[in-house]
Amino acid sequence: MLYRQAGIFHTDYAGDRALFPIPFERRAMFVLFAFALAAPMLLSSLVLTSYVLPWLVWTSAVLGLNLIIGWAGQFHFGYAAVMGIGAYASVHATRHGVPWEIAIVLGGLMAAVVGVVFAFAALRVKGLYLALSTLAMQFVMDWVISHVPAISGGVSATLQASAPRLLGQPVTSEYGTYLIVLAWCALVTSFMLNLRRTALGRALVAVREKDYAAAVIGVRSFYYKLVAFAASAFIGGVSGAILIFCYYQAVTPEQFSVNVSIQLLAMVIVGGLGSIIGSYMGTAFILLLPGQMNALVAWIAHLFGLDIGVETLAHVPHMVYGASIIAVLLIEPMGLGKLYGNIRNYLMVWPFGYQRK
Repeated sequence: MLYRQAGIFHTDYAGDRALFPIPFERRAMFVLFAFALAAPMLLSSLVLTSYVLPWLVWTSAVLGLNLIIGWAGQFHFGYAAVMGIGAYASVHATRHGVPWEIAIVLGGLMAAVVGVVFAFAALRVKGLYLALSTLAMQFVMDWVISHVPAISGGVSATLQASAPRLLGQPVTSEYGTYLIVLAWCALVTSFMLNLRRTALGRALVAVREKDYAAAVIGVRSFYYKLVAFAASAFIGGVSGAILIFCYYQAVTPEQFSVNVSIQLLAMVIVGGLGSIIGSYMGTAFILLLPGQMNALVAWIAHLFGLDIGVETLAHVPHMVYGASIIAVLLIEPMGLGKLYGNIRNYLMVWPFGYQRK
């Protein structure tokens, strides 16, 4: 079958540690990346800018949040605030003449600094207390951003973001903007794929499983937690900046409220903790499915001639959408990534299922 390990003899460590040791997965990655590059020529402008582009940006942010939750095992309920810090910092940097490429990096660094400052206090506690501490960070940053005119311009103010510029040249085409988003998403995905093969990734997993046991074997749990918070905040800050420059073209405090943090957390949980492909699936499920559910319910009502009021029609898709989330978690509590892993493991030995016993 597709995932059969025929021809893989496990004779050297380099082969076993390859990102995609199974030939089918290597070929699939090349095909997917080629399709991603050709997407502007294969998809309509509406689909590209309204679905694919935001999906890639939010997936980058979800991967950063999954780093702190899935890999390091630390709660974080204030990730939208981290993204907002990066967005506002980069917008102000470009307004002061900083080159766009440096501005988004500065946004990520500012988010990392603020994230680490809060982490020093938050990491003194664990579990629900840590979740409450990061939620407090969200509320604090919401208030600061909204009520400090030097940052946001006021409670209901909107800061316009200029077009992204590469090497001083403005990028105004849909294809150019899409390539920027695709490059950042691919970079974050590559980082997360390689993280699991590094000493840092193994240390984070050890801290996640049991920080006391990790300390016994010489892993400095507090240090690695800070590193995880800093790296996660940097990815979130840059993702927030790219979201503003390449999608919204303007930044407001409401774009990074506590509701967005809850939505990001839902993407991680539905996709699967510690799962990279699950981050893509969870983001698509939470971000794109509601709109499709609205269209599906309206089509079914029209098909069967159902007389459904406008108000009811507006709420039924949300009910079906919520039920679908519950159904996914009932079928596989570990998320969509684990569901894909189960199918993959089954196909590896099909039709010789007895080999797993």
